[in-house]
Amino acid sequence: MKRILFIGDIVGDLGMHLAQNLTPKIIKDYKCDFCIINGENADQGKGITKTQAEKLHKAGADVISGGNHSFQKRSSEVLTHPSFRALRPANYPRGNPGEGSVIIEKSGTSLVVINLQGRSYLPPIDCPFQKLDSMLSTFRPAHKNIFVDFHAEASAEKLAMGWEFDGRVTALVGTHTHVQTADARILPKGTAYITDVGMTGPADSVIGMDPDTAIMRFRTQQLKYFKLAHRNPKISGVIIDFDERTGKGKKITPFYISQESYDESSLA
Repeated sequence: MKRILFIGDIVGDLGMHLAQNLTPKIIKDYKCDFCIINGENADQGKGITKTQAEKLHKAGADVISGGNHSFQKRSSEVLTHPSFRALRPANYPRGNPGEGSVIIEKSGTSLVVINLQGRSYLPPIDCPFQKLDSMLSTFRPAHKNIFVDFHAEASAEKLAMGWEFDGRVTALVGTHTHVQTADARILPKGTAYITDVGMTGPADSVIGMDPDTAIMRFRTQQLKYFKLAHRNPKISGVIIDFDERTGKGKKITPFYISQESYDESSLA
C-alpha cells in the first residue's frame, strides 16, 4: 500500500507559509510516499513564482499542479523551468508553455500525475473528457497508478468526470472552488474521489479574498481590486491510500486544519 498527500490550492503568502510549515510534518507523521500541491494561486492569488515553487519543492512537493491561473504573471517561468515538476492543465491548446502530466518514480513505484481543467464557467478549452481518454490510452497498461487534479468550477462537471473515469484512474480530486466538499469516498470501481479539496490560506475570507472587498463586488457589481484576506490560516488536503499493484484507491481522508490544532488531531 502506498500513500499520496495532496494539498489544495495555495492562496497567497499566508497559504505558502502554512504549507511550508506543515507539509514536511504531514509527510513524515503520516508516512506519505508522494506529495502533490496545487500552487496556481500562490502569487497573491494568481499564478506562482520561481521562488515559491522552490519553497514548495523544498517542503516536500513532488509535483505542483495548476489551473486557470497557470499562465498569469511570471508563472510561465515555473512551467518551463527544468528543475520544477510544475503542471498546467493538459487540455489547453497546443502552443502553451509547460506540460499537463508527469511520471514520478519513488521507492520502486511510479505515479502518473495529470492536470486537467473543466469548461463550465471557465474558458472553452479542449474537452477534458476526451483529453483524459487520449492520455490514458498512452499511459496504460504500462502505468496503473494515475492521479488526476481536475481544476473545475462546476460540481456537476467534476462528478461526471469522477463517474466516467471510475476504475480507470487511481484518484480524481477536484480543485478551484476553494471550499472543501463533504463527499470524499472510494467510488464503486476503485477511484478515490472528492469534488473539491479546498484551499490552503485565510479561512476568514471569501474563497481567499478579503470579505469587505468581496461583499462590495457583489453589492455594486464593480470589479474592485482583488485583495487577499490575512486571518485564520488553515490547510486543506486529502490523504489517499492506494494499492500500487492494482492502481485502485483504498481510502481517502480529507483534512482542514490550522497549524495550532495539528498536533492535537489525527488526519488519517
